Amino acid sequence: MAGHSKWANIKRQKARVDAVKGKTFTQLSRAIIVAARSGIPDPEGNFQLRTAIEKAKAAGIPNDNIDRAIAKGAGTWDGGSAQLEAIRYEGYGSGGVAILIEALTDNRNRTAADLRVAFSKRGGNLGETGCVGWMFEQKGVCILEGIQEDELLEASVEGGAEYYELIADEDVEGAEVFTEVGNLEILQKTLKAKGFDVTDVEVRWIPNNTVEVTDIELARSLLKLIDALEGLDDVQNVTANFEMSDELMTMSVA
Repeated sequence: MAGHSKWANIKRQKARVDAVKGKTFTQLSRAIIVAARSGIPDPEGNFQLRTAIEKAKAAGIPNDNIDRAIAKGAGTWDGGSAQLEAIRYEGYGSGGVAILIEALTDNRNRTAADLRVAFSKRGGNLGETGCVGWMFEQKGVCILEGIQEDELLEASVEGGAEYYELIADEDVEGAEVFTEVGNLEILQKTLKAKGFDVTDVEVRWIPNNTVEVTDIELARSLLKLIDALEGLDDVQNVTANFEMSDELMTMSVA
């Protein structure tokens, strides 16, 4: 809807306002460690690892740091490596907004305690596993810049995409192409082979229903909660099911 911000748009706008380079480095390094541990430590044969490395390089992480993260994940790093565990947490924000948190942690009790404090201080609460997860579904997403829609439709069908959405904001014009998670690598290769500029690929939680936020105080409260959650060292990603107008978003982060 024109003039209306879905969660992906809200995330993009927030990133322009409050990106924290050090936190990004930590997140991306941990993603490499987990990807190397969950498959072979060779990006040529491990799509998850290859994607994590590409994102790390795009963020400016030095090659030495990337190699060290791969070695930690493979268990060949002399300095040892704490065992990171991927855990999904769920909760509610003000106004009944559903929130999913993806974390990588070596101490799940510490992470849960930190999340509980962040929620309780900002009008939300950390819930039990499954309390809001049913409101979301996972999709693979290819993010493109500079597209011709007729050609995109043909390439999307060929690559096994389910649907796509055009992006048009002040910084970029392009599209997001959605598919089943298991088909993400095939879709990426197809789009690249067709000449599209695939700037990012990711696995994203998509809300099946959304809560429209129209009150500025509620909007500020929710964005402060998201900031607090994203600021925790163990948190990799936060997804919520609220939407708000572009105008309200701008006012709320000002």
